Amino acid sequence: MHDTHAALAAPTGDGPVPQVAPRGRWMWPLTPRPSVARPFVRPATTWGAGHRGVDLTSSQGSAVRAVDAGVVAHVGVVAGRGTVTVLHRSGLRSTYEPVDPGVAVGDEVGRGQVIGTVSAGGHCLPSTCLHLGALRGTRYLDPMTLLGAARVRLLPLR
Repeated sequence: MHDTHAALAAPTGDGPVPQVAPRGRWMWPLTPRPSVARPFVRPATTWGAGHRGVDLTSSQGSAVRAVDAGVVAHVGVVAGRGTVTVLHRSGLRSTYEPVDPGVAVGDEVGRGQVIGTVSAGGHCLPSTCLHLGALRGTRYLDPMTLLGAARVRLLPLR
């Protein structure tokens, strides 16, 4: 696993310079880069209505990649769909569903490592999508901000 807070290491020989992801920047879990089928909608209250992740267009059997290095914290079925959760060194958790997992709880995964494939079903029917969630503790975050793809909104100073 790499430390997302670390700077690039200085070269110490003829080998390549290690690359560290920019702080807070995740990679896309699908290739090629998918379009957004349904955006994140923050609930007004903890248990209120909302969409606690982003749905990314996909096709059944597409490889799902870890958005960053971490340890697999959950593999199982939630609401009838296969899910994988990865705990990252930053303290963030990424969740993926519906997924046919290719990893087990406790596995260390690298950034970009295949952790499973998109399975049938899900909540995008009749289309297929991957739901990507992001959590810090119990607070849901918009994954698009971590992917560096969120729309910038300027707010007044007052």
